[in-house]
This record gives sequence, C-alpha cells and structure tokens, in this order.
Amino acid sequence: MTIACFIRYEIDPFQRDAFRAYAENWGRIIPRCGGNLIGYFLPLEGTNYEAWGMVGFDSLAAYEAYRARLRLDPESRANFAMAQEKRFILREERTFTEVVESAFQRAAQ
Repeated sequence: MTIACFIRYEIDPFQRDAFRAYAENWGRIIPRCGGNLIGYFLPLEGTNYEAWGMVGFDSLAAYEAYRARLRLDPESRANFAMAQEKRFILREERTFTEVVESAFQRAAQ
C-alpha cells in the first residue's frame, strides 16, 4: 500500500447507528472490490458529528479501478442509496495521502 484515501464525514449525530450500519457494509464491500480497508471510525468523545474512513491502495490507478468496481457492485450501490435515502451523511471530503512506510503500523513497545 503506497497511498491512502482518508475520508472525513460530517454526520447527523442523531443518526449515528445508521452511519455504523453504512460503515459495517463497507467492511464487506471495500475488500471485495479491491480496496485495503484500514478502518471506519465513529466519534466517541468530544465532537459528535465527525466520522472517518481510511482505505489503502497501491496507486491512484488502483483506486480508479476500485471506484469502477464499486459502481457496478450491487451491494455498494445499495449502500450508497441507503445513505442518500436516510441522509445521515451531511458532508464528505476525500484526501489522498502518501504512506510513510517507516512510520506506519508500529506497535507499542
């Protein structure tokens, strides 16, 4: 994995459970469509309207191929439709980051 897509969501804090279900669905869909799912994160303390997702890829080309597969995947389409119908995502931002290999996934000592 050389790049990561960092997704910042602004969510309706009163629909936290709906976002959780949305994130759990991506837990099946993303790996099947070619993304290396790093994780989805819900707010716990402090700000109650920000959630995050992070997915890794070998290149931007790999990301584009993944996005094409998402558009064709029936479960992916249903998950997007559910989010639009329930309107629990108020805003979504994507940032692409480069992995610093020597500072990635270092366990506590």
